[in-house]
Amino acid sequence: MIAVQPTRDPVPPLAGFTIAVTAARRADELTALLERRGAVVLHAPALRIVPLPDDAELEAATRSLVAAPPDLAVATTGIGFRGWVEAAEGWGLGESLLDALRKATVLCRGPKARGAVRASGLVDAWSPPSESSAEVLEHLLERGVEGCRIAVQLHGEPLPDMVEALECAGAEVVQVPVYRWVPPVDIAPLDRLTDAVLAGGVDAVTFTSAPAAASMLARAAVRGLDASLVEALRRSVLAVCVGPVTAAPLQAHDIPTVQPSRSRLGAMVRTLEAEAPRLARQLPVAGHWLELRGHAVLVDGELRAVPPTGMALLRVLARRPGRVVTRAELLRALPGGGDDEHAVEMAVARLRASLGRPRLVQTVVKRGYRLALDPGAGPVPVGGHCMSGDGP
Repeated sequence: MIAVQPTRDPVPPLAGFTIAVTAARRADELTALLERRGAVVLHAPALRIVPLPDDAELEAATRSLVAAPPDLAVATTGIGFRGWVEAAEGWGLGESLLDALRKATVLCRGPKARGAVRASGLVDAWSPPSESSAEVLEHLLERGVEGCRIAVQLHGEPLPDMVEALECAGAEVVQVPVYRWVPPVDIAPLDRLTDAVLAGGVDAVTFTSAPAAASMLARAAVRGLDASLVEALRRSVLAVCVGPVTAAPLQAHDIPTVQPSRSRLGAMVRTLEAEAPRLARQLPVAGHWLELRGHAVLVDGELRAVPPTGMALLRVLARRPGRVVTRAELLRALPGGGDDEHAVEMAVARLRASLGRPRLVQTVVKRGYRLALDPGAGPVPVGGHCMSGDGP
């Protein structure tokens, strides 16, 4: 009788990877989406949001618009517009603000902003199909804004290009700083994230706003680590952005980014899921398929947890698969280093136990160890990924 092989649950697409979340707002939602796909999440907010009711700049802008209603108003985000109205209500200005905006022609950057505007009882006049601030600006300039008073609801970061272009065209612009972002009160988590990126402990970093990306780079510069951080994000750590505006501060440093076609959290996570194979390395070893992920290994599609010491050794062996790596070289790769080659033997024994296939790592007597590479192996089995580059 032929034994029936038990079916194995598919390995989640992000299992074995460590993904950093730099968001302040909606961080729990993003973390849940990543963990549902198997990732280990490291959360380190790169900024914090000034609470709307406490924001003196927002209150001053609101009072200015109530006193002198705008001719045009631009709503850029749904959550920002709703928050603005709610904050105004807290200051006793809710109805006065809506009355002022009813006198204006209201433009919306996208469907969420349009929904919030309509839910407030206002009527919107136009929104671009692209959900782009640039297209909103183009529309305003084409219709002419000379002598107009324009309220622009910001969405977390300044829009200097839009404001400057409108002012040059003769408009008076009132900036409404909804959800103003400032550095976090506790900077330690962000520092720990940067250190983890530089130590190779993070596979991808997600960004949901341009200020978060700029803040992480700025903090690294204060610590004298900006060049190292930029190099890591260029070479070994994937930078995942929710959209092109968010990616701009990274691209200014020639850091490659990936981003979805639509600026949504779910779409960003699906993009990361699609890019995950780039973060792994597949090798045919001793009759098995070995896939190295950030902090775990797949052996013939089975996820095997490997401790940090074992992963450090495995990465060194995988850089030269099939070739002998000396004990001295492996010793240098062990966390903490040391000069006792017996520590390498113990670490290799634990690595073999973690992999569940002792023959994957061969002992070469009096020389060292090697991965028993199968140079003539066929294509990666169904469900695997052909990899290129140097890998982990």
